[in-house]
Amino acid sequence: MAAVAAIAVALVSVLAWPHSDKAAEPKPGVGDAGPRAKPPNVRVLELKPRAFSVVLEGLGTVTPISTVTVRPQVDGPLQSVAFQEGAAVKRGQLLAEIDPRPFRIRLAQAKATAARDHAQLKNAQLDLERYKTLSEQKLIARQQLDSQASLVAQNEAAVAADEANVTDAQLQLQYTRIESPIDGVAGIRQVDPGNLVKATDANGIVVLTQLDPIAVVFTLPQDQLTPLSAAMAAGPAKVEVYSRDGAEQLAVGTLKVIDNQINVQTASIRLKAQFDNPERKLWPNQFVRARVTVSQEDAALVLPAVAVQHGPQGAYVYLVTPDNKAQIKPIRVSLLQGEEAVIESGLAAGDRVVTHGQAQVKPNGPVNPVAGEGPANQRGPAGAKGAP
Repeated sequence: MAAVAAIAVALVSVLAWPHSDKAAEPKPGVGDAGPRAKPPNVRVLELKPRAFSVVLEGLGTVTPISTVTVRPQVDGPLQSVAFQEGAAVKRGQLLAEIDPRPFRIRLAQAKATAARDHAQLKNAQLDLERYKTLSEQKLIARQQLDSQASLVAQNEAAVAADEANVTDAQLQLQYTRIESPIDGVAGIRQVDPGNLVKATDANGIVVLTQLDPIAVVFTLPQDQLTPLSAAMAAGPAKVEVYSRDGAEQLAVGTLKVIDNQINVQTASIRLKAQFDNPERKLWPNQFVRARVTVSQEDAALVLPAVAVQHGPQGAYVYLVTPDNKAQIKPIRVSLLQGEEAVIESGLAAGDRVVTHGQAQVKPNGPVNPVAGEGPANQRGPAGAKGAP
């Protein structure tokens, strides 16, 4: 039995020996003999000077230049309405009419009173001329002449009052025709014909709003006051208005007013721009985005903001050398505007800058430049193409 056991142990040892040798062999791809990892793919932009506009953006509200609540100036039954709701109206156009008959009667009465007093004045003036002659001949007392002169003065005052009453009656009659004071658009009618309207009515008859031209009031941080003032001093500053989501341009106009004080609670300043609005894309109380151009650079070096990295020493980018290695380059950024950064120093025209894929880049390490926009494939599997 002992001999059998010894033979069995020997067979197991012989069978196990080749297996141990195979396990000890080096695995493919590990060590100096295996394939090396490919350089990371990065998006690269070659810098070229281009025109760049410095634009400041703020939220604003569309505001009509003129809004008028049309109210009657005399009391009376509303006889007719001559406008259509939502329709355009012109300055001087008839909007409504109040029953004019009572006012015509008052005007006739005022004219009759004036005519009577004119006749009395004329008679008093003739008597005064006669009294002057008689007084010169010492035929009447001086007191009688003075009394007649006083009567003439009283009649002259009465005639002046009569003329004022006639003018007032004519004005009251004119007020029965309610005309548009501005060019604008009529709103919803507040009262129907047949109702008694009064000058003290709060709602009036209709609200008129001027839509063309129209204004936008918006706010910007107080720190932007200096470039805004410089832009206005240089000439009309262009203002573009976009929809609230910034997707659609609605109008282009000019900056008209910088408010005369800063809001201390929000540290902002209000501005007002004016726009032509023939298509009525701007509507009162509409929320919009206003973008005012304060300066223009003809040859600026501009990068996507995502290309700019930040470290303990400040801002930097990765340059791609002619032999396709990543090199750290410190820079100074003069302006961040939206998704773009304007470079003040550190770069030159023709430099190739990494815009996407910096997370996989090592300083002075190899990279695989990929043209185009958007993120690049950071590392592709063996045999993958450079483009995503």
